[in-house]
Amino acid sequence: MANIHDRYLEEAVLGADPVRLVELLYRGAIDALRAARKHLAEGRIRDRAREINRAWGILQELMQSLDHSQGGEISRRLAGLYAYMQTRLLEANSKQSGAPLEEVEALLGTLSEAWLAARQSVAPAAPVHRNDSEFELSAIGVG
Repeated sequence: MANIHDRYLEEAVLGADPVRLVELLYRGAIDALRAARKHLAEGRIRDRAREINRAWGILQELMQSLDHSQGGEISRRLAGLYAYMQTRLLEANSKQSGAPLEEVEALLGTLSEAWLAARQSVAPAAPVHRNDSEFELSAIGVG
């Protein structure tokens, strides 16, 4: 069964446009933050730290994918926002606090909605199916 999931994910990622890939990264980070908050509430420190590190890594990937020569002010602002969120995640991890996790999750949710709107405005005839992204992410252990 894992091979079917792996093939589906590979085809989805290889065939995805850049906007779709960013959506998948946002979804993965949000899912990691939800898991981190759950682990925090349950006192599962190692699991909480792992999920925070996963979200931090996704933000790092998003930051590195920014093209400042083409993106101008928007890419600079996104870089600053990603760096801020990473700082908040480090704070959440060191202080074992849920508030920074909730804040970063809310920020990512807003960004995710904006990317979804951008995708739909570019290709209104090709709606995004939430179940597809959830399946794709769960196939790699993100969802």
